[in-house]
Amino acid sequence: MGLRNPMQRFAARYVAFFRPPDVARLFAMAFVARMPIGMLSLALLMHLRALTGSFALAGATVGGYLVAMALTAPALGRAIDRQGPRAVLVVAGIVQPLALAALLLATPLRLSQPAIVAMALLAGMSTPPISVLTRTLWRHRFHREEDRQTAFAVDSVLVELNFTLGPALIALLLTIGTPALALAGASFFAAIAAPLFLRSPATRNWKLTAGEHRHLLGPLTEPRLLLVFATTMALTFAFGLLEVGYPGFAVLLGFPALGGVLIAINSMGSALGGTAYGGLHIALPVSRQLPVLLLTMALPVAAHAFVTSPWLLAPLALLAGLLIAPSITALIMLVTHNAPMRYATEAFTWSTTCIVSGVGAGTAVGGQLIEHAGPRAAFALAAASTVVAALLALPLARAATPITSGDS
Repeated sequence: MGLRNPMQRFAARYVAFFRPPDVARLFAMAFVARMPIGMLSLALLMHLRALTGSFALAGATVGGYLVAMALTAPALGRAIDRQGPRAVLVVAGIVQPLALAALLLATPLRLSQPAIVAMALLAGMSTPPISVLTRTLWRHRFHREEDRQTAFAVDSVLVELNFTLGPALIALLLTIGTPALALAGASFFAAIAAPLFLRSPATRNWKLTAGEHRHLLGPLTEPRLLLVFATTMALTFAFGLLEVGYPGFAVLLGFPALGGVLIAINSMGSALGGTAYGGLHIALPVSRQLPVLLLTMALPVAAHAFVTSPWLLAPLALLAGLLIAPSITALIMLVTHNAPMRYATEAFTWSTTCIVSGVGAGTAVGGQLIEHAGPRAAFALAAASTVVAALLALPLARAATPITSGDS
């Protein structure tokens, strides 16, 4: 009976959370609209490689696409905070599909390599900021702290599913067809993303703050937000190291496919951890939870550097993954706590930029480490970076009055 009661309370919390009829619809919309985040990079890479015959050029072009997306996101977020999401989504929902269509038809259109790169950059710059919008939406839609925790945790789990199912769908399309078919499939989801958001109940929950003074630097003027962003960078730098560390470990053993299995196990752990975290009611403030989560995560990550057997690394990957979604959820909640309402969307775009930059930097450094020192060095640096993230988060745990201007 003692075991049933906590499980019943856990289940009851999710039942109550999804009871309002619009909640399930909003999360279903968010999941479908974000499918391109797990599909477009891989589909673009394979299509551009087929077009140019060069992985190096294709990789550099996809890298440019991601950088363009990260650099323009804060400007789009600022526009959304001032005018709402409709105008940005209408423009992005037209421009990005056209840019992707040009890439898909690059051969019959006889596009030159510079033109191909330009279209990829345009596709990145005009990416509808669906992930940012959905995270801002949960702030507008849910007012109780425990409901926001559940919302952001479920959101993190769905993102993990996007990154699992998206590449799997691209792999299926590549198996049964061509890279062009794979890009066409990804482009379809990209084309429906903005209309799905605009036709969903999301826009009814949107709130604008009129007449408030806005600083040129926006949310970057908030010291605690800068700490949140720095913590995010350090943590996602560790994620990038793990993403190349697992394949590096697998190649060292002579079983390259094992790398994908280890990444999948780590993602599975994250999904499980996020589901559990969203169903719990933890009395400790989220700012104090975060350093504990990060230091706990550092332990199994550090243990990665001391194992040579995949049978030992697999459970460690699962254990490390259990803390990923809760840590990201805590960071997202701290953005909500510390960003004034007038900067609500822009703050999340800076958070996303930190995530993309951190993962990218970790991937680049991890590749060099594996090349010259082996995967053990990448795992060790990932553990160190996680500890640095925990140290950066410690000042956030000190008593401070969160900024909730405009929240209701």
